[in-house]
Amino acid sequence: MTVRPFVPWPDKRLRTPAESVAEVNDNIRAIWADMVDTMEAMPGLGLAAVQIGIMKRLAVVDCSQERGHVVLLANPEILHASAKLREHEEASPNLSGVSAKIERPRAVTVAFLNENGEQEERDFVGVWATSVQHQIDHLNGKMYFDRLSKMKRDMLLRKAKKARN
Repeated sequence: MTVRPFVPWPDKRLRTPAESVAEVNDNIRAIWADMVDTMEAMPGLGLAAVQIGIMKRLAVVDCSQERGHVVLLANPEILHASAKLREHEEASPNLSGVSAKIERPRAVTVAFLNENGEQEERDFVGVWATSVQHQIDHLNGKMYFDRLSKMKRDMLLRKAKKARN
């Protein structure tokens, strides 16, 4: 398939909630295929469609060691999040050159349409949970650094701007 270019921060599409997907069809599957290729080329653990300028609620996640265990999600929604948190270093190709430790629930239950267009519920734990939450944030118009304090967020954005210049 195709490796797609990333929308650069501060493009307003990264702040715009994505549109729901009415059904999973060949067009959606083709977008997912491009998303998987793009994620593997980074290399990364997940990708939301808005990151490559497609304003649909689509995400792909693969946190397996050996790769090839990608989960394709349309219209993902968190149904339940654990009270226990875990910290993980997060970054985004939309704002390259910086990262930050972000605390998120250690486990989540997510409802989504799978590659067959069927409603599915799945539990994600550890780095899988972190990646799924990170992608859902993107689909809701949020970036990982929105979870930082204002001071840390401002420092991170200044550092990213300096790296770009």
